[in-house]
Amino acid sequence: MPPRHELDLARRGQGFPPSSRSGRIVGLRTAPGNFRLSPAEKFVAGIDLGGTAVNYTFLDERGQFLIEGLCEHPARSVEGPTVCLGQIADGLAHAASRAGVSLTALTAVGLDTPGPASATGILSRRGSTNFVHPEWAGFDIRAGLEQRLGLPVTYLNDGNAAALWGHVSIFGSENQATSVSAIIGTGLGGGVITSGRVVTGRNGFGGELGHVLIPYQTIPGIEGLVPRCNCGRTGDLESLCSLTAIRQTLLPHFLSQHDGHPLASEADIATAAKRVRGLAEQGDEMCRDIFRVQARALGLFFDEMINVFDPDALIVGGGAIEADEDFRTWFIQEIRAGMPNQRDEQAELPIRVIPGGDSAGARGAALDAARLVRERGL
Repeated sequence: MPPRHELDLARRGQGFPPSSRSGRIVGLRTAPGNFRLSPAEKFVAGIDLGGTAVNYTFLDERGQFLIEGLCEHPARSVEGPTVCLGQIADGLAHAASRAGVSLTALTAVGLDTPGPASATGILSRRGSTNFVHPEWAGFDIRAGLEQRLGLPVTYLNDGNAAALWGHVSIFGSENQATSVSAIIGTGLGGGVITSGRVVTGRNGFGGELGHVLIPYQTIPGIEGLVPRCNCGRTGDLESLCSLTAIRQTLLPHFLSQHDGHPLASEADIATAAKRVRGLAEQGDEMCRDIFRVQARALGLFFDEMINVFDPDALIVGGGAIEADEDFRTWFIQEIRAGMPNQRDEQAELPIRVIPGGDSAGARGAALDAARLVRERGL
């Protein structure tokens, strides 16, 4: 079996229900007949369905993740539900083999996907970038996977799942803390966690933090810029703090002021945008200015969240901060510099970074599955 994750969540209460640890024999529905397995053999899985790959993880009763880093399998969502769900199931079997886990020992599965979708996993009838096949419109992906696997399945959107992992990695699973997470990627996802539970909202739009409007006109260095988001809004967080924002808005703006910059000779603006973080990490002045704008936008956004939720921590994740320690420290300092003056009690609020990189979604999904097991006493 591969090395255990360094964080022992069992010490923080992240196990399965106390009744499961007491020696009660559990019959599992996935195996033929009624297999009676020891509680020590029980696991939950986390599945993060992305545009091109599905990432998997497993969490045992002691709260330990059994796969380090990414465990990916090709995603075929563009081919519709039947093919995609089959591909997810096939990948789960491969991942179980890698983790040294028998699929007959699974008690529940957590799934996360990009939105838009309801809080229970019903995909939008308008479709989305990753679910373009017409059969996905209005499809209940949680119920579909549950039927395919013969196991209880929970659902979160990918931003909420990563936020849940970030929260539990800091506070443990049994806590009354509140956190607000911003996940910077192609867009801007995130989540609000309170008392260990994800705030999903009435329609599943809870944690759509990228579309919160911010007073962007106060950010230095972008005077005259009109940041428009793909959602149709002007001046929301995603319009400045995302890879899409770098490609569509920030990089063209700053290149117009730096004619001799190496990225100015890049023929493809999308390729150039992907190079900005690496150059910023190396100390490139213009690229640092771009990330400074993103950090200052986050500072304005987090200030709004502080005054709404009075959280115990602010959390940042995603590709923007998957860099060396010096860059992460600088970026967080710039976030603080972007915050308006605060009360003394608010000034020391910690800003933390989500560990685990691209594995955060699958881990959050697994934690949500473990919650279901605890609540149902499975």
